[in-house]
Amino acid sequence: MTARVPCPPAPGPLEGYAARFDDLFSSLAQWRGFREYLTGLLLPRDRNKTLTALAGAEPVVGAQHPAVQRLQFFLSESTWQFEQVNARRLELLLADPATAPHGQGVLVIDDSGDRKDGTATAHVGRQWLGRYGKTDNGVVTVTTLWADERLYYPLHAVPYTPAHHFPRKRNDPDFRTKPQLATDLAGQAHQAGVTFRAVVADCGYGDHDEFRHTLREAGLPFVMALKPRRGTWAYRDEAHTPVDAARALTWTDPEHPGDWTPVVRTFRDGHTETWWAADARLGAWGPDGFTRLVVATADPAALPDKATWYLATDLPRPGSPAPPTAPTRPPTCPSSSASTACGTGSSRATSRSRTNSAGPTSRSAPTPRSAATRPS
Repeated sequence: MTARVPCPPAPGPLEGYAARFDDLFSSLAQWRGFREYLTGLLLPRDRNKTLTALAGAEPVVGAQHPAVQRLQFFLSESTWQFEQVNARRLELLLADPATAPHGQGVLVIDDSGDRKDGTATAHVGRQWLGRYGKTDNGVVTVTTLWADERLYYPLHAVPYTPAHHFPRKRNDPDFRTKPQLATDLAGQAHQAGVTFRAVVADCGYGDHDEFRHTLREAGLPFVMALKPRRGTWAYRDEAHTPVDAARALTWTDPEHPGDWTPVVRTFRDGHTETWWAADARLGAWGPDGFTRLVVATADPAALPDKATWYLATDLPRPGSPAPPTAPTRPPTCPSSSASTACGTGSSRATSRSRTNSAGPTSRSAPTPRSAATRPS
């Protein structure tokens, strides 16, 4: 019998980490491709989302380089299963005391968009790309990330498929909105054994009532941003938007703060600032309701747009009984045909691109960049 050709090892201690995944691959080409992929992600290269950069080749002109084509095949056409690789990565993170999640961390839900030309790539469409602050042709991925004050690392990711990819558009039973996808990912994090104090998200998710309701029904506390002028039903003489509710709070000056409580914020560079926080009442929301509207600002008198936060949360007020630390069941969001209140996004089973390109990687998997990433 011919002896198996050994796989070239990854540099330094990265080989020990890569070897923990060897049983999930079935050939020398896959073992080598996985090591080259990890190495390319960790090296200090620009544009490390492109195959040419990952393989160390010149942009554009190096697209046909053998190393680039080899990596293209590994990521797009090879038979390994990204779900198994990601599950193994999370097992290693959860088993290491230095990176294991705990109840004081948070589960961050967000989406990330990348520009993409043409229409042949799976999940591509003209949509809002938050990274660029505009609507453009691209691919958007909904992600979850665990974080505390020391470190953070990605958990799961799923691409959003615009409605025009489906025969019945937004009424198609396979259509999934972004908040629906985020609900599924929160359930995956729970099933994987990830613990956290709350689910946090920006107003792209916080403004969707059905999304917050689903999380609360599953026992997952949340803290989510709201748009300042997000309209809410209320009586004529009551506040109708978060900013109206904040303006109804009493404030005289720092010596006589009224409804506001001082909060000292410590920034990444070490400096501190005194902000002010208060519970506001907005419709059925209030200190005694299921959902609280919390306003935090640097100036309660002016409520500056860039230094005022409006947050929806079901965490109890300080001194109140603590909520359950774990959900009683994984969260599930209704299908889009039954409820469209969850938002504007979706995904179906990921298809792989059959084109040979040196653009962004096409396999839909969270990037296993490293065991954990510390905030800079």
